[in-house]
Amino acid sequence: MLSESRKKILYEIFSGRMLVALLMGFACGLPLLLTITVLQAWMKEAGVDLTVIGMMALVGLPYTLKFLWAPVLDRFTLPFLGRRRGWLIVVQVVLIFSISGLGFTDPAKNPWMVAFAAFLVTFFSASQDIIVDAYRREDLSDQELGLGSSLYVNGYRVGMLLASGGGLIMADHMPFSMVYQVMAACLLPGVATTLVAREPRVASGTPQSMREAVFDPLKEYFSREGALWILAFILFYKIGDSMASAMTTPFYLDLGFSKTQIGAVVKLFGFWATVIGSLIGGVAMLRLEINRSLWIFGFLQAISTAGFAVLARIGDNITALSAVIGFENFSSGMGTAAFVAFMASITNKKFTATQYALLSSLMGVPRVMASAPTGYLAKHFGWESFFVACTLIAAPGMLLLIKFAPWHSKKTGSDIT
Repeated sequence: MLSESRKKILYEIFSGRMLVALLMGFACGLPLLLTITVLQAWMKEAGVDLTVIGMMALVGLPYTLKFLWAPVLDRFTLPFLGRRRGWLIVVQVVLIFSISGLGFTDPAKNPWMVAFAAFLVTFFSASQDIIVDAYRREDLSDQELGLGSSLYVNGYRVGMLLASGGGLIMADHMPFSMVYQVMAACLLPGVATTLVAREPRVASGTPQSMREAVFDPLKEYFSREGALWILAFILFYKIGDSMASAMTTPFYLDLGFSKTQIGAVVKLFGFWATVIGSLIGGVAMLRLEINRSLWIFGFLQAISTAGFAVLARIGDNITALSAVIGFENFSSGMGTAAFVAFMASITNKKFTATQYALLSSLMGVPRVMASAPTGYLAKHFGWESFFVACTLIAAPGMLLLIKFAPWHSKKTGSDIT
């Protein structure tokens, strides 16, 4: 017979709340690449100038700046479905129409109308991200956040895969305009999920004014002891992993791997290794708690980066490539699940949307800033030394855990006052 603790874990794994986290993740991941990969292919096929195609990256700014309007979603509650689900259903319906409308534009004749329609897609997609992140934090207990976050991340990845891989495959058999109609329809399960999901109950209340919604989240966060240390941790925890990932494709090509080998091993095999890693990480967090998971998964994440240095010494060996990619993506999936769960756990439920939007925007800074000099470093130090440096640069993020997430403590950043 199963013990009570195992029964509890199985109940949490197969609960409806976890299915909601997975489906909402899928709904958030699907729109992202419709304004990047798929749209670039459509514009290229339509003969749009490469300069214009490159400028289209600017339509993605809402994903970076979503903290600017997150306070509105914390402050106001619509008169139906509740504080989170009310906003979510409105945003999802408008997002579906925006994706459909993007499909009716003409990149060859009016690329700026395409840009406007794509901007609407990214704005409402980023808004959906804000609300879903807040919903997940408020709907799940701290113990459930690890698994719920891993399922959300995996749903997000499946949505991205369907939009990019599926979208491009469909574009070989139907017009791009029809592809966007199909993708818009693929968001209907997200709408159904919103309608049947429960509205989370928040005991701490809601902001009573826009001033309170804008300034109190910052005031509340920085009133905590160790608040700056936690921000530093968010910047540094995955910096080594981000720097290494920025230069992996040139690295594989330099070693002599073919593009087919890179596609099969790195993209396909690596995708499933990441999915399995985040799932196992999420289940493990039910027992380990978030703090210990950050230690264990962070250590594995750093060691996996060192695997690229080993591969640099071995050279063109498909078995070694598979082993390194499998371990790196597996441990990265675990680390991401713990990291996302940690960021959710340190938000105050009164200001969930605003605080999480700010933290997730901050999380993206290292991916851009720290990745910029990686080409210079790899060129001047060589691949092996470069990846060793990426491994060592993970140390500050790990050491910061001593300050606010010691091994034997179950406290998270939201408990530190």
